[in-house]
Amino acid sequence: MTSNPHQFDVMVMPNLYGKIVDNLGAGMVGGAGVVPGECFSENYAIFEPGARQSYITGVGKNIANPTAMLLASANMLNHMNLKKQGAQIKNAVKQTIKSNQAPTDDLGGKATTSQFTAAVIKNL
Repeated sequence: MTSNPHQFDVMVMPNLYGKIVDNLGAGMVGGAGVVPGECFSENYAIFEPGARQSYITGVGKNIANPTAMLLASANMLNHMNLKKQGAQIKNAVKQTIKSNQAPTDDLGGKATTSQFTAAVIKNL
């Protein structure tokens, strides 16, 4: 996976192995704070940050990167057939990151969670 990640379109596996692959993928693209996750069963869907323990030491300190949660929310909206709203959130997050408006510590900046979120809202 690390040498040629584009060889995979979809990977299906039990939860334990999925979490290992999620964490590996998160490390490849910038860290645990940027990867959304989705879990599906016959009757339910869960949308959450993809990497386990996405930033437990940052709890309550206003320093975590909210990208994973925002993208998971956008994916949930898409799943609920609210594709326009999901795309708006996803595009606002992408624009915030690409323009380097409010990078959090894990992205090489000093912005707080609140500052990053405010930048995303501004880009909406």
